[in-house]
Amino acid sequence: MELTRRSLEIGPIEIFGLSINPTIHFYGVVIVLGIILATTLIAWLAKRDKEDPELVWNGVIWVVIAGVIGARLWSVLFPAESANSNASWSLDYITDLENGPIAIWSGGLSIFGALVGGLIGMQLYAMRHKLHRLVWLDRIAIGVPLGQAIGRWGNFINEELYGKPTDLPWGIKISNPIGGYSPSETFHPLFLYESLGTLIICGLLLWLWTTQRDRFQHGDFLLLYIMSYGALRFVLEFLRIDIPTVAGVNVSQVVAALMFLGAAGGFFLRPRNNEAFGYTSFGISPTNPPTTDKSHKKQAAKKKVSAAK
Repeated sequence: MELTRRSLEIGPIEIFGLSINPTIHFYGVVIVLGIILATTLIAWLAKRDKEDPELVWNGVIWVVIAGVIGARLWSVLFPAESANSNASWSLDYITDLENGPIAIWSGGLSIFGALVGGLIGMQLYAMRHKLHRLVWLDRIAIGVPLGQAIGRWGNFINEELYGKPTDLPWGIKISNPIGGYSPSETFHPLFLYESLGTLIICGLLLWLWTTQRDRFQHGDFLLLYIMSYGALRFVLEFLRIDIPTVAGVNVSQVVAALMFLGAAGGFFLRPRNNEAFGYTSFGISPTNPPTTDKSHKKQAAKKKVSAAK
């Protein structure tokens, strides 16, 4: 048995003449913990609205699988500067369990890819079970930042997502920083900043949901999450040194800016109480809009006719 900063290796164990070394990667443990707590919060929100929480637990596998695929694919397509971005796409690279595209336990999961993949998984699940997407996306938007806040500690374990050198007392040491920096320096703990920031986002959205929800309409919480996380990530990217770039441009910062601008535009400019797009105020079902006075009169008249027959 061997315990390191990143994993616990059990073994070797002899099974049918084969020697295996089962390994528990702490990065994965933290990610799973974040998923479980985020799902628990979303299930609680659903139950609070008298929805079946089992829909959440049954659907999380769709979201997680699609999210992990998206997260890894994004990371491989837009690698950080310190990643092995020059590896050729050969069979040896694809099957490399240390640095290859399937080695998610070694890090390299992008939150942007996870959001896109998770959204696709949620859409497929909602279509299959005929769920109203905006209703569920609003709940998910409250749970996701909680999962992010916990999952970011996986970056601490893998010594990822750190910023520029700093003399601040909470600066952290990195055992093997990217070229040009020394292990004797201390760096901004960007993972900690993002963890605290997303925890605050979760708290604010949860407070608005439980105390001020009637002031909003379906889809607003999703847009508020995208807007707030986009702004948070855009600011933090100014401190990051190990960044993914295309033509010298920070991909993550550009995506974060587009997230903020797109969500802000949607929040302030989208039609209000437009049933055709599901944009209805909370308390009004987006699939069963309230009947008008005329509708009530027509229904009452039908009842009278039926009673007379």
